[in-house]
This record gives sequence, structure tokens and C-alpha cells, in this order.
Amino acid sequence: MLKQGKLFLILGPSGSGKGSLINGLKQNHPEYEFPISITSRKKRKGEKDNEVYHFVSKKEFEEKIEAGELLEWAIVHKNNYYGTLKRPILESLDKNKTVIREVDIQGFESIRKSISPEQLVSIFIEPDSTENLIERIKKRSKITVEEVKRRLESAKNEMKKSSECDYLIHNSDGKLDEAVEEVEKIIEKESFGKL
Repeated sequence: MLKQGKLFLILGPSGSGKGSLINGLKQNHPEYEFPISITSRKKRKGEKDNEVYHFVSKKEFEEKIEAGELLEWAIVHKNNYYGTLKRPILESLDKNKTVIREVDIQGFESIRKSISPEQLVSIFIEPDSTENLIERIKKRSKITVEEVKRRLESAKNEMKKSSECDYLIHNSDGKLDEAVEEVEKIIEKESFGKL
């Protein structure tokens, strides 16, 4: 039995493997809670509401900000809102659940103002090297040289904040299972006091 509900934040630069790591946790642990993001961006082809994102209008998103319904939010690419709804996470924590959420550094800074330190654990995912990160970013989609530069600059800024996190995990190429296992051990230790 969990001592108390905990929110585990997974952070790291674009291309560090956060999404793959979370998918591994989802496969291994259906008992964990994985709250979805809320966004004002339009649905892309093949996307369904409430799978990865809950889609709302810009006006609805702004109303939720005003009403204090978000743990964190940001405007991405100067256009669309993205955020984390407060209620599903707080309800899960009240039920002593393990909650896993991917956030950026800005989201982390907002969330730690709202969630008590006893219920919050931050895990920073770090790639092997800058070269490795560049390769991962390039593989993601057809992106411009400018976009790669922008993401690398953002990654450098995020790496500077890694020391503020509770744990640092190296996600080496071809060793995703090991990174997932390391995160599982952290969750076990923080939730049950076991190593």
C-alpha cells in the first residue's frame, strides 16, 4: 500500500526520450495514472480527443486559466496553449495513486509551487551527448536547420536546470529498457521506501 499519492514529473530536453520512457511505463504499469494534456491547438489527422490531448478552444482554455483550473500552462510556438488540469491530478493523489506526467522546465517550476514537496518527485532524462541529441531531434520529423538550432538552445537551457530535479537518468541509445527500469526503481523507492 502506498504511503501517500505521488506525482512523478518526467523532464528533459526535446529528443531525450521522455515520451518513449513514459510509453514503457504505461506498458509495464497500467495501475499508474497518466493524465492527459489540455491544448487549444487543432486536432491533427488521426488524433482523437482524450487520448493524448483534451482539445478545447482558445477561449475555453483562457477561461480555465482564469478559473485556476490548471497546475501549469504555456503558450507554445506563439500560438497554442498547452497545460495540465489540476483536478484529475489532485484527485489521484488523494486516492494515493502514482501519477506520471511529462512536463517542461517551465511546467515543473509552476507545479512545484502548487504540489507539496512530499508528494512531488522530479526525474530529469538526459541523453548521452549533444551529438546524440542532434541525431534524435533530426530523426523525429522533417525539421529545418533553424529548428534544430532552436531545440538545441532550448536543450542547453533545460540541462542547466537539471540539478534542480530530484533524480537524473541517462537514456543511452538502445538502452531504453534500462532507463525505464531505473525510473521504476525510483518510483518504488519514493512510493514504498524500498530500493
